[in-house]
Amino acid sequence: MNVLFTGGGTGGHLYPGLAIARALVRARPEVQPFFVGAQRGIERDVLPTTEFPHLLLDLHPLYRPQVWKNWRTVRGALTAWQKLNRLGRERTPRLIVGTGGYAAGLTSFWGYRKGITVVQHIGDAIPGITARWSARLSREAYLGYPEAEQYLPHRGCVFRDTGNPIEPPPDIRPARAEARARWGFPAAATVLLVFGGSQGARAINRAVAAWVERGLPKGVCVLWATGKAHFDAYKHLDRPDVRVLGYLSPIAEAYATADLALVRGGMMGTSELCAWGVPMVIVPLPSAANDHQTANARVMEAAGAAKMLVEGEMSVEALDRVLGGLLGDATRLRAMSEAARRRGRPSAAAAIAAHLSALL
Repeated sequence: MNVLFTGGGTGGHLYPGLAIARALVRARPEVQPFFVGAQRGIERDVLPTTEFPHLLLDLHPLYRPQVWKNWRTVRGALTAWQKLNRLGRERTPRLIVGTGGYAAGLTSFWGYRKGITVVQHIGDAIPGITARWSARLSREAYLGYPEAEQYLPHRGCVFRDTGNPIEPPPDIRPARAEARARWGFPAAATVLLVFGGSQGARAINRAVAAWVERGLPKGVCVLWATGKAHFDAYKHLDRPDVRVLGYLSPIAEAYATADLALVRGGMMGTSELCAWGVPMVIVPLPSAANDHQTANARVMEAAGAAKMLVEGEMSVEALDRVLGGLLGDATRLRAMSEAARRRGRPSAAAAIAAHLSALL
């Protein structure tokens, strides 16, 4: 029984699809997932390392400022349509699961035209253009943030509040003291986790570096993932109370250690932190499409799980005021942690797989 998963461009579109596919195989071993992505996206590097067969198409986004480049978009779409027709004859898919990005848009439309049931996972609080358009073609849509429904067309699509599919925390979580010993932190320390995604975040790194050099509040330790591209610039700040790394893998060990996280507003990172009950200070990426990271941050702040800090207002003084104030207030951190847990959906992948199984 073949199911096509389509989406990519960024990890926020690809990794949910992988999590759903694996949960579906656990629930229905006879299902054979097949991934369709774009040659230009992160899936080019990630999919060959997975257990799933895949097809990468020469797809392009709409070039709005440089409209003369859209001949590539048209040519790529026509060629991709032919390859999808061939794939359809070979695989006869029963279901198409879109997870966002321009690859998902074309493949979902192809499936809709072929009479195949189409569904979508929509991860952000403000859906992107592909998600809004694809919802018109879909039988069901699985929402990472229930607030997204107000922006989506209600034309026969059933919206289900599932949360974002993540790798859930273990049933038995590491003891806090053991997790901190992994990094050499005292068991009684208050730990700040800092990361800006796999590539890091230049603005966050600069502000944290200045804050660390100025002097941390008493009893505070920092676990800081700079991103591989930025590691060399900040590795000299590594010391017993400030651990500087290029990348955190597995990141679960960091989540188990943290009392508070300073992060971007991506859907996967915030969803994982909620599942672990880690409160956040969110610095949204200003250039994110549709400013969706700001929307995600505002939702988390309204839920009591986070505090939003605008990138343009970041400074040593701002970090001292916001981070220092939270790290020194154990009661407020506990309340934010509980609010994060209430928003967490650690079983989202299994819940979506159950809906897919019912459709199959």
